[in-house]
Amino acid sequence: MGLKVLKFGGSSVADGIQLGKIKEIVEQDRDRRYVVVSAPGKRFDGDSKITDLLYMCKTQYDHHIPCDQLFQVIADRYNAVAYNLKVDVDLESHFREIREEMEKGCSVDYVVSRGEYLSAVLVAAYLGYDFVDTKDLILFDSRGRLLGEETNEAIRQELARHERAVLPGFYGSRKDTGKVQVFSRGGSDITGSLVARAMDADIYENWTDVSGLLMADPRIVKNPKPIDRISYIELRELSYMGASVLHEDAVFPVRKADIPINIRNTNAPEDPGTIITGDTESLGDKVISGIAGKKNFTIITVYKNMMNKEIGFVRRALMILEDFHINFEHMPTGIDSVSMVIESKELEDKLEDVLEAFRVQLSPDDVTVDSDMAMIAVVGLGMARRVGTAARIIDTMRDQGINIRMLIQGTSEINTMLGVENQDFEKAMQSIYHEFEPEE
Repeated sequence: MGLKVLKFGGSSVADGIQLGKIKEIVEQDRDRRYVVVSAPGKRFDGDSKITDLLYMCKTQYDHHIPCDQLFQVIADRYNAVAYNLKVDVDLESHFREIREEMEKGCSVDYVVSRGEYLSAVLVAAYLGYDFVDTKDLILFDSRGRLLGEETNEAIRQELARHERAVLPGFYGSRKDTGKVQVFSRGGSDITGSLVARAMDADIYENWTDVSGLLMADPRIVKNPKPIDRISYIELRELSYMGASVLHEDAVFPVRKADIPINIRNTNAPEDPGTIITGDTESLGDKVISGIAGKKNFTIITVYKNMMNKEIGFVRRALMILEDFHINFEHMPTGIDSVSMVIESKELEDKLEDVLEAFRVQLSPDDVTVDSDMAMIAVVGLGMARRVGTAARIIDTMRDQGINIRMLIQGTSEINTMLGVENQDFEKAMQSIYHEFEPEE
């Protein structure tokens, strides 16, 4: 018998109808033994996520604004599910405990973590599984950094005592204080990954509201093909440009343990979804796996004759960005120039000061600024085995009358990055996709 760890996102636990789907999915396969759940998400357009309501509730309480009605809205969501599914669970005692902790001045992390906590309590009772709290299993140090190995051992030892269990995602606790600490939003993906690693799962199934990954953004490319299989390294390149249904930190625990991830759709469980794997040898002969991109970058280029002979030049340029707390995305260089690709929002109200610092500290011959730029990543292991892939991209842009302002390719050859103007972004994405995936 194998072992599977499942994580269900907010849309999958939004109401009783969705929980009914979860039960069918879990009961279809006896290997599905450990289930991680998020807080309930939106049930319909205009609805609120439970996590957002909990943040609001804590804010109102801290500002001495009555939050009884808002808290009741939260309680009613859980009570309605318990009533409709005929689940016998004492939710009222949990609600009282949360209110008491708020009166004692508990942290915002504690309050918002209760969304996942109550969700797990309810789902465990509905499935007939054990409820296992992650508070004392997922451990952080005094600076809020995950203690990976201690967490791994704590989860492994605890779940060895439970044949089947439901766990809340999103939070753990500080090892030194025992106080609840949450991951960033979407952190339930990380919890599922940590559980899969600790239990040496055969597969980590991540259930959401989409049937896996697509080769391109469907808002830009009409009916892009689904991705059946993709490697961890390809996913990392695509998610860097925003194309991911996973929290990016969720990949590393299972990647370390060589456990595949299967992205599945709770609303279409018959769809196979996308397999994310460390195996790079069995991914077929596709040239590219996917395309992703984002708008609104600024490119600052610093020119100086004989720059390559000036020791420490690039270091000083990056120290200027560090002084202004600005992160850069890419840094292509030439013999006498260095360009820094930066998300434009990072430069708000800082651009002129940064340029002045470059002029004073670097004594450049010139500094240019190109704004309203978009970056597109074309990713695929097959690119490294094909002659002329970059030429196809360039020719496609030429045929469409699109000027490539920047072209970057790493030595691994699995990612070609190109910069175009914002106004050409959608056309460029569509053209590249159809070059490698022509309409049938």
